[in-house]
Amino acid sequence: MPSKSILIPEGILKGQNLHALWLRERLSGDDFVDKNNLQRLYEPSLLDDNLTINEYKINNNFLEISFSDGSNGKININELYEEINSIDVIPNKKIWSVSDKLQIFDNNQIQENKKYLIKMLKSFYEYGYVIIENTKPEQNEVINFAEKLGPVRTTNWGKLFNVVSKPNPNDLAYTALELKSHSDNPYRKPVPGIQLLHCIANESVGGDSSLVDGYSVTEFLKKNHKKLYKILTETNVNFKFTDVDVILENKSKLIELDDNGLFKQINFSSRLDYVPNLRFEDLEIFYQARKCMYELCNSDQFKIKFRLSAGMIAMFDNLRTLHGRTKFDPNTGFRHLQGCYIDHDATEGKLRRLLK
Repeated sequence: MPSKSILIPEGILKGQNLHALWLRERLSGDDFVDKNNLQRLYEPSLLDDNLTINEYKINNNFLEISFSDGSNGKININELYEEINSIDVIPNKKIWSVSDKLQIFDNNQIQENKKYLIKMLKSFYEYGYVIIENTKPEQNEVINFAEKLGPVRTTNWGKLFNVVSKPNPNDLAYTALELKSHSDNPYRKPVPGIQLLHCIANESVGGDSSLVDGYSVTEFLKKNHKKLYKILTETNVNFKFTDVDVILENKSKLIELDDNGLFKQINFSSRLDYVPNLRFEDLEIFYQARKCMYELCNSDQFKIKFRLSAGMIAMFDNLRTLHGRTKFDPNTGFRHLQGCYIDHDATEGKLRRLLK
């Protein structure tokens, strides 16, 4: 008997009540999608509102189904299960500690071994960073590496930026000063997702690197400082960068949550943020919360320290992982890093395609 839905009686989808239109949109035969790009060959919004299911059966892990508009086909049960349960090939974040082994990968193997590249990308999403060694310590090499993962994002810094100490810099990164744990470019819309920093030379005294897992910090705050965590996730601050040719501003929370109240993004660069004129008592709490967050992000409890040598790349999730460096003395040797940004859809898309 025709029906506008079906109740799956068995298997991994047992008990699921599936709508006829929802199932109709998932037919993937040559009559329904382009075989090259898998885009629909019809407009799903124009399907009959009163579409019904004529017949169906489950056979060899496929749902074989026919509809009242004359269409029919097979739908993979596993794919339906993964979609319904939001199962993704992108790994979940791991809480990590400073005692964990550094996530270091060999560039030569990345270029030659598909499984090794998959392992590297999975580690990147689990830990929020990876360190790549054995690249050429040459200019533009970071672009060559990044473009094997996806397009490089150009900003007002250009496609490529040079981190060196220079006179009259327009950013503190271009000095020899210590940089405390921070995220890059929180004043942008959107904030760059992934940063790559490639070491060409690191011969000076000082200039060691550090990374902090903002996810681990915010989960610690959530568990141990609920009041402070709450105001950090509810208060928009204005991040602002001023240069000769441009003024960039973006309002965001220091800790951003998704629709389910889970960690989405950290925005932390306290030399660039401007706190709104909240009620006096709220400002008291907010400044206490920001100070606590600063102390955690710069503590030995959460900060891993290492030294980038020539030919190494630090690749980290700028929406999750804070970075910094110790001060260095440019009179004792040359220090030169080159960096660029790519977006998450590049690495996610790369990993999904590799796993197909």
